[in-house]
Amino acid sequence: MRVWLAAVLALLVATTAAAVAAVFVGRFDAEFEGRAGNIAVGYSVDAAGRISRAADVEAVQGVTTRASNELPIALFAFAEDGTLLTSARSRGIPLELVPDSGTALDEALAGRRYVETAGDGAGTVVALPVRSGPASAVVAFASHPELEAGLGLARSTITEAALWGVLVGGLAGILVAALIARRLRRIAASAAAIEARDFDRPVTARFPDEVGALAASLDRMRLHLREAFTELGRERDRLERLLERLHEGVVTIAPDGTVEFANEAAAELLAPARLEEGAPVPEPRLGALAAELFRPGATVAHERVVDGDRTLAVVGIPAHGADTAMLVLDDVSEQERRRRAEREFVSNASHELRTPLQTILGAVEALQAGALDDPDARGRFLALIEREGRRLSRLTRALLVLARAQTGAERVELAPVRILPLLEAVAGALQAPPGVRVEVACPPGLEALADADLLEQAVANLAANAAHHTEEGTIRLSAEANGDGVAIEVADTGPGVPARARKRLFDRFYRVEGRAADRFGLGLAIARESARALGGDVHIDAAPGGGTLARVLLRAARLEAV
Repeated sequence: MRVWLAAVLALLVATTAAAVAAVFVGRFDAEFEGRAGNIAVGYSVDAAGRISRAADVEAVQGVTTRASNELPIALFAFAEDGTLLTSARSRGIPLELVPDSGTALDEALAGRRYVETAGDGAGTVVALPVRSGPASAVVAFASHPELEAGLGLARSTITEAALWGVLVGGLAGILVAALIARRLRRIAASAAAIEARDFDRPVTARFPDEVGALAASLDRMRLHLREAFTELGRERDRLERLLERLHEGVVTIAPDGTVEFANEAAAELLAPARLEEGAPVPEPRLGALAAELFRPGATVAHERVVDGDRTLAVVGIPAHGADTAMLVLDDVSEQERRRRAEREFVSNASHELRTPLQTILGAVEALQAGALDDPDARGRFLALIEREGRRLSRLTRALLVLARAQTGAERVELAPVRILPLLEAVAGALQAPPGVRVEVACPPGLEALADADLLEQAVANLAANAAHHTEEGTIRLSAEANGDGVAIEVADTGPGVPARARKRLFDRFYRVEGRAADRFGLGLAIARESARALGGDVHIDAAPGGGTLARVLLRAARLEAV
């Protein structure tokens, strides 16, 4: 700016100076021509008057010589036919060097005055008619060296003034350009700071001109942008805090398929893969889904990603012309397991119910077919119907208890329950195989906070499970205080549970391979759900001396010795 603005100002000054010089020089030239013409005409009229009084040619020559010596003009007298009557040189100037002398002579012989300044301003040509005497016309040439010198001085002065004007204009242009450039540099530096999101650097306006107005406008914009970015920062922080609190994983994707943001839930859901900002989405199926979200006309997409036992439900929110698409991830593995468990429950329950029903229906058909008249056959089939009916009753009651415990259909009222009488009742009702002792060990005053029926159901199922897997040895029912809780244990000396099967012991209808096939596989599931309904839990481990140890953990009510 300093260069071109200074050059423009210098050019403007030079153009102005040249125009002014041209006007003044023209005026000087016109004034010079007018004044020189008037002087030359005056001298020429004086000389023509003298020549008109000459009596003969010789007198004309003498008068002409004296007049040219007295007056600063060269004189030439002509006869009526144009013949030169005087010398062809006057004041050292030959006639042929007088500009337009022929034209001037013709005008004078025609009786007209002729006055013309030479083109170079060196002199003035005057031709006058002579009314009497032997001469008919006079041609005079007046040189003006003093006027020409003055005109030259004026021209040089004007030129010098113009040059000085150009120089001063150029220097003034450089100064003005430097000042403007300096102010604009400050504004540009402030604009660069704003671009770098530095909104604390003010834009000062020292002069109330256009540049100052620009600086003031930029400063107002800086303040507005600072407020806007501050508010956006607060909104972004609130949004990030909200997203971090979500249980669902949230991942925002850039158009190039890289991660812009991911909350902790998303990082945990996609572990062990790492979610890093600026890196591609680690899961190829998620990357392909994200690419579809940037296509024109994309709609909300739903996808399920299954990786082993884990299932992720993914919702893709398209960009819709923006620069960001979003993936929302939710771990639905537990839901899927529940759905599978419910399907398995219905299937297994139908299978378990079908078996005793078919047996009962088969016995009824046999009785109707004639076995009713045979006492031995009738007794055998009725015993079968009774046994399978009881089995069916136990199965339906177990399913009902399990359903109520899981769904919370009935509110469980907790109250202090004495443990020793409960264990003795379970031990008395337990049908242990011959040769298997049932022992009870419990402090007399030990109480747990529970529901007596649910707790008895849980302990009875654990004891029944121990009885079915113990052929000899001991089944021990015991209880003791465990800190602020109560631990009820059912230990047996049976073959124990393989380590690989312990994870599935509480699954519905699960039975260890090679064990009693007449069991439903619901006892342990009912025991755990009953304990959890009471605010406790059930754990099964290997007993120290062999066999199985089942432990029910509950909250203690009070402990007192009696």
